Amino acid sequence: MQINITGHHLDITDSIRSSVHSKLEKLQQQFPDVSSLQVILTLEKHSQIAEVITHYLGQDVTAKAKADDLYQAINDVTAKIIGLLKKQKEKVKAHPNQKPQRAEETITDADDDDDEIND
Repeated sequence: MQINITGHHLDITDSIRSSVHSKLEKLQQQFPDVSSLQVILTLEKHSQIAEVITHYLGQDVTAKAKADDLYQAINDVTAKIIGLLKKQKEKVKAHPNQKPQRAEETITDADDDDDEIND
């Protein structure tokens, strides 16, 4: 899985990079269809923001967390993205593709209806 980390108003250190990788590598085991993640870490005046963006099963999935500590924001956003991916997976499972009717079945059903009208 490819993880792209971007920092706004902060430098991405090796410890931050390893923390993000260790937390988000768990997604690969649970959701093997996720091929890439975009992680945006932002430093604001009194808060740290972590945002994760990915594409999963036909939908763009975004999670955002804000905390006083950057590592806490990374933990929170990891929990949020796992929840959102589980929700998306359940949506797809709940609506499986229906087997289309064969044309012969619809024609015979229509013929049976005509016979009832003529009787």
